[in-house]
Amino acid sequence: MPLFLPLWGGQIGFMRAGERRSADSVYNSTQIKLDIASPIVTSAIYQWKMQHYEIAANVQLAQRFFPTLELGYAGGRANRGDSIAYNGHGGFFRVGCDINPLKKHKDSPHALLVGIRIGTAVQGMEQTALKQTLTNQGVRADCWGEIVLGCQVEIAKVQQTAFYMGWMGRFKFLFTRQNEYTPAADQYAIYIPGFGNRDNIGWGLNYYLGWRF
Repeated sequence: MPLFLPLWGGQIGFMRAGERRSADSVYNSTQIKLDIASPIVTSAIYQWKMQHYEIAANVQLAQRFFPTLELGYAGGRANRGDSIAYNGHGGFFRVGCDINPLKKHKDSPHALLVGIRIGTAVQGMEQTALKQTLTNQGVRADCWGEIVLGCQVEIAKVQQTAFYMGWMGRFKFLFTRQNEYTPAADQYAIYIPGFGNRDNIGWGLNYYLGWRF
């Protein structure tokens, strides 16, 4: 499989032609990545009632460090049993940094990535307690942290640009946690853009197509 073999195969220890100048400098490249998995997975889980879209950009420094910015938009309609109906949309962003721990092969075009993120989402929402027919409208903000693990693999190269694919797994922990004593009509949103279902702990998986320049 192309996602895994280049990380461990014989190519990993070799620098590509024309990349010597980049390897000797602090700044190496910039990458833009489009997540193609989240729209499909989110729509499938919520039966097309929810949407999730995101892109990411990072800068490669010293062949090993990847400061990263991720932007997205998500929302839709969801229910919590027969008690609460949620309708909301909003944007989110995450900032953080990844590191490539493969010290022996840091000059390879492929990378194993381990990192952290801080995420924030702001959404306009309407939430209804169905049994009491009470509706709460407003704008909510949430914040969370993530530990991420993934990889990226170069699949094609044209002169000084290259195309990538890769995945990123996420372990998420919410900072703005729900108060269980809050009345149902005033409860926090049951869905958070960029985070998912409002649980104290969550997870996520992205599959990216990217362009390096």
